[in-house]
Amino acid sequence: MNAVDLHRITRRFAANVVAVDGIDLSVPDGTFVTLLGPSGCGKTTTLRMIAGLETPDDGEVLIKGRRMNEVAIHKRNLGMVFQNYALFPHKSIFANVAFGLKYRRVAQDEIRRRVKQALDIVRLPGVEDRFPSQLSGGQQQRIALARALVIEPDVLLLDEPLSALDANLREEMRVELKNIQRRIGVATVFVTHDQGEALAMSDLVVVMNKGRIEQMGAPAEVYEEPRSEFVASFLGNANFLPAVVQEITGERIVVAMAGGDRLVVGDMARPVAIGEPVRVVVRAEKIVIADPQSAGLAARVVDVDYLGSMARYQMELRGGERLLSLVSLKDRALGLGEAVALQIDPRHCRIL
Repeated sequence: MNAVDLHRITRRFAANVVAVDGIDLSVPDGTFVTLLGPSGCGKTTTLRMIAGLETPDDGEVLIKGRRMNEVAIHKRNLGMVFQNYALFPHKSIFANVAFGLKYRRVAQDEIRRRVKQALDIVRLPGVEDRFPSQLSGGQQQRIALARALVIEPDVLLLDEPLSALDANLREEMRVELKNIQRRIGVATVFVTHDQGEALAMSDLVVVMNKGRIEQMGAPAEVYEEPRSEFVASFLGNANFLPAVVQEITGERIVVAMAGGDRLVVGDMARPVAIGEPVRVVVRAEKIVIADPQSAGLAARVVDVDYLGSMARYQMELRGGERLLSLVSLKDRALGLGEAVALQIDPRHCRIL
């Protein structure tokens, strides 16, 4: 049985505003599923429909196989963590974590046991008598997570819970959150616009755009095999090269670009024909920069972004096409105007 099933759910906010447009989604029990996309893509509205904070105009929400459309939020047995944590500032940490248990008529001894267990899980034992204002942002985030876990939910819902943290703490909590989820095995639906979070934490990434699911799959699959330009551009640094199919020999496809440069393409999202205009996607980090006398595409450096241990170069080909290349700075950085050869493995070229 899946933890969550969404069948053709739709949510409209006005006659011409469709926030979520008939999506289907299953969240297997014990998995970490991320809804990823830009602001306004429908990911938070989808989460709120699972939670019961929004009611679908069409379709069904099922939790553990049970239809939930008409079930109140407090009867769905869901744990929720929001980006602002929503802790009660006037209540102790114990009272904050125990809040959900109080309304479930759990015995006091059991409440104390489960609060202690939840605080141990998030690695904050012994803070029961403190108040939220006495804790750091990262600690408050852990308390919000403990409050969500203490009720032993069927599903954990996380709405951008790391967005208020600074970069270093955010990365630390990303690892911690995933470790906790694996340890307790609760199905989790996580909402973010940060592709790094989605790729690092998820079992399944669901890329959303304009209320629809563009693509879903394992992180490596969605990143390496994008089905659309939107998915390719939203996940990482991608180059899109207009070209024309020139040769097809078995699985080997050769395309020609405007300046006459040719690429061998090793993957495609759909069948193509000779003479057909196509767009080829190449990830910036897949481009190898070689000596200008080497085999490859002749190019010159037209822009440089120094990123510490990495550099991002913008290269211009003979036909005027420009490509981004993201490389590790093992040796010296390249200078503006420097001539190079770009080598691209056919496995990393994909026709969209």
